[in-house]
Amino acid sequence: MSKHHDTCQWTRVVSKPPRGESAFRRKALSLPALLKSPPRLLLASSQSAQYSPASQAMAELPPRGTIVFTTVGRCDYGFDVFSVPVGGPPAEARHTDGFSVNFNGQFVEDGDDGDAVAFASERSGAICPFLTRLDSQDPPKPLPHFPESLFHDRPVVRKGVIYFASAHEEPSDGPFRSWSAVYSARVDEPKAAPKRLTPLGDADFSPAVSASGELVAVSTYGSGHWKGDFHELETEVVVFQASDPAKRVAISGGRGGWPAWSGDSTVFFHRVTEDGWWSVFQVDLAPDALAPAGPPRRVTPPGLHAFTPAAAAGGGRWIAVATRRRGREFRHVELFDLETGEFQPVTELVNPNLHHYNPFLSRSGHRLGYHRFRGESAPGVSVIPNLERVASAVSGLRMLRVHGSFPSFSPGRDLIAMNGDFQSGPGLMILRSDGSRRWTVLEESSVFYTSWSAAERGVVITSMGPIFQGPRATVQVARVSFDPDALDQVPDGGVVPSEVTVLTSAEAGNNAFPACSPDGKWVVFRSGRSGRKNLYIMDAVNGETGGGEIRQLTYGDCVDTMPSWSPDGELIAFSSNRHDPSDPQSFGLYLVRPDGTGLRRVPVAGPDGASRERINHVCFSPDSKWLLFTANLGGVSGESVGLPNQFQPYGDLFTCRVEDGGGLRRLTSNCYENGTPTWVEVEEDVAAGIGWLSLGDGTAAGQKLRGHFDEPLWLTCDI
Repeated sequence: MSKHHDTCQWTRVVSKPPRGESAFRRKALSLPALLKSPPRLLLASSQSAQYSPASQAMAELPPRGTIVFTTVGRCDYGFDVFSVPVGGPPAEARHTDGFSVNFNGQFVEDGDDGDAVAFASERSGAICPFLTRLDSQDPPKPLPHFPESLFHDRPVVRKGVIYFASAHEEPSDGPFRSWSAVYSARVDEPKAAPKRLTPLGDADFSPAVSASGELVAVSTYGSGHWKGDFHELETEVVVFQASDPAKRVAISGGRGGWPAWSGDSTVFFHRVTEDGWWSVFQVDLAPDALAPAGPPRRVTPPGLHAFTPAAAAGGGRWIAVATRRRGREFRHVELFDLETGEFQPVTELVNPNLHHYNPFLSRSGHRLGYHRFRGESAPGVSVIPNLERVASAVSGLRMLRVHGSFPSFSPGRDLIAMNGDFQSGPGLMILRSDGSRRWTVLEESSVFYTSWSAAERGVVITSMGPIFQGPRATVQVARVSFDPDALDQVPDGGVVPSEVTVLTSAEAGNNAFPACSPDGKWVVFRSGRSGRKNLYIMDAVNGETGGGEIRQLTYGDCVDTMPSWSPDGELIAFSSNRHDPSDPQSFGLYLVRPDGTGLRRVPVAGPDGASRERINHVCFSPDSKWLLFTANLGGVSGESVGLPNQFQPYGDLFTCRVEDGGGLRRLTSNCYENGTPTWVEVEEDVAAGIGWLSLGDGTAAGQKLRGHFDEPLWLTCDI
């Protein structure tokens, strides 16, 4: 998973040595059914266009197979939407049903009962808007949206109209632009296509709607490219009439996000101030004019972070904010008195040891909502499935999220090897590919990357040692052997006896990310033994410690990392900054033959975007014709300060052709970091013998849901 890369202007790519990493329905489904009939989402629009001119070829020869990947932290969220009365006893009410992940709620009301809430949920395999009522026994009701879209965010219902952000339409002018735009639709016309309010070519986030429903505020990039920002987005807050969205007025003075309306004349938003603190600002609109009456005014003081503001549509002296304070581990929601400048704690009085996110207020301000981890013993889903079905953007591609990282399939496709948490372990696990059982092979946590030997059903090649270290750190490639036929004799969750054979020398520096050749005889891996990180190939059985052959594959004062061997054995793909070794952030996609010839860069973003690519976690399709990788090509989809920690909340999965980098297609779309994928074809006879896969209904095989996730690591109070 991508924390940051190993530490390669465009230069000549050579095929011989020149002179001279990334952290990453409620009913039981048979795996055959899962593989044949996954949720299908086709990203198509009359205003959409692929980055490359290969859309027709892509339609004629679509990628096929099953992709298993991980998402940083997401499996343990377990979010539900809650609310408490303002000014009364802190009696917390839960609005959502404990199924899936539910977040970013808003009260739906023209009166003041506050019992209906619109919220985003991942229960359908994508992020979509739903409506729920507090005392209803019925399941949440889907709100109008784009059924073919993977991502919808911050739904707001006002005067019978829903407003939301969606990554429905691909920008027509190339990569490094966010797909996020704001749309509206009438709630009583669920079959009508939502209307785009964001001008074509612009990117908008975080919609907010005034009390009358006549005015909308968004944070926007406008028509500019995404600049790589993701801690605080370099957005401007603009307002416009819902009936005339083309006439937009900037109000935040150059930078701001997460707008919130009080009545029809006051907007609050957040931004980072010059003193380093996230703070909330207020701007008032001129009477009878869609223009600021004066410059924005900072309302929350320094000394703490205050962000994601909420205000009552009917006005009032209070706003709600999420805060991070010195000496406190958890994010909490507080009320801020605009007249006295004082804070009043809310969620800290109710759940002092839980994070609380993204507050919202009822029209009168008498009720305060937010989302949080539902709790380990709360009603609803209390298990993280070992495998979770995710909606697919491409017909023929099946998507599964694994509760682990760096998955790889056994030769028979009936088992998956994967890593656990890099800090607390277990390091290496084996999972049945129906998700039903999981075993631990290596309990220590300092294990990362897996590559199952194609020739030996009971051998997984991995790397052992600290992750994200320099070239001289001691990290070793190891061969882990166990008896797969004895797995059923070990209880679920038990430890499988294994033998570890270290293949690289302890004096050889940082050796990691091994990938086996399709015949199982060789391993390609990244090594820092020369003082720089390049690729090497060695004997997969004996390694260099056993006297086996080892040779250097790539050369250069750069970082070549995360190699993957094509199933046909002809090519090795890897990530590298060899086009600009001085830039530790820009990583492109490269190919080389196993004999070291034919080294070339795959032009995924084209020559104009080459220096901005951040591509890693690459692997091949089962037919060796397509590449799958995680990349920053789609920009960001939302404001990351409103999330738990994501190392880079722009890491989505993409595919492109091996031949020329064309046919680019986005496979995931959310605010998370998705990565460490593997891509296999599961034959029908193999799938038929795998068994049953229960996903997301609370009875699926998996681990206890404990809500273990971090606040953004960059959100520090050490200022």
